[in-house]
Amino acid sequence: MTTLVKAIKAINPIAECTFNDDDLDSIQWVNGTTPISKADILAKQAELQTEYDNKSYARARDKEYPKVKEFMEAYTEKEIGDDSTKWDAYVIKYNKVRTENPK
Repeated sequence: MTTLVKAIKAINPIAECTFNDDDLDSIQWVNGTTPISKADILAKQAELQTEYDNKSYARARDKEYPKVKEFMEAYTEKEIGDDSTKWDAYVIKYNKVRTENPK
């Protein structure tokens, strides 16, 4: 869940406030911060949550992709050693992750 703090900071990065347990009704705007309406905060929170949810495939891919070291070894052996065995295996793993975690 996207927090109220993230929503408030997305609307006004320099906003200062206090509140209790993500309770909109307890917000106290401090240090001259112009209050942000509850409707605007909730709308921004929903927008940020949708953006987060829509990128679940990217988070899943990130966990599953072959490691950078594997890429470097495979690429180096292909380019310098003229052996594409590791490179071919790397490409298969990479494409499998993309297929199993579509956008």
